[in-house]
Amino acid sequence: QVQFVESGGGLVQPGGSLRLSCAASLSSFSLRTMGWYRQAPGKQRELVAHITSATSTTNYLDSVKGRFTISRDNAKKTLYLQMNSLKPEDTAVYYCNTPNNPYTWGQGTQVTVSS
Repeated sequence: QVQFVESGGGLVQPGGSLRLSCAASLSSFSLRTMGWYRQAPGKQRELVAHITSATSTTNYLDSVKGRFTISRDNAKKTLYLQMNSLKPEDTAVYYCNTPNNPYTWGQGTQVTVSS
């Protein structure tokens, strides 16, 4: 059974930084495009960033471009999201998954940006 374990969230002031991690028990991790999603209260889950497998090409939601950086360590089967210059509107639960045919969602990690 595929599992994703997200960590690294917390409470941070506007302008601060956090680094999220996602450990995946996915044997084909290195072959899969991986993505970070977020879901704010009362809103639908949205894809924030994704990274391809072969070339590690990245793509970002317009609202996070220039502030967030997605990366991966295939040997550790771990996905990362470096978040800088955080804004209150980034407050959400963050999840990782495969954008193509997503698996069961993990618990996510809460990110709260507030002064």
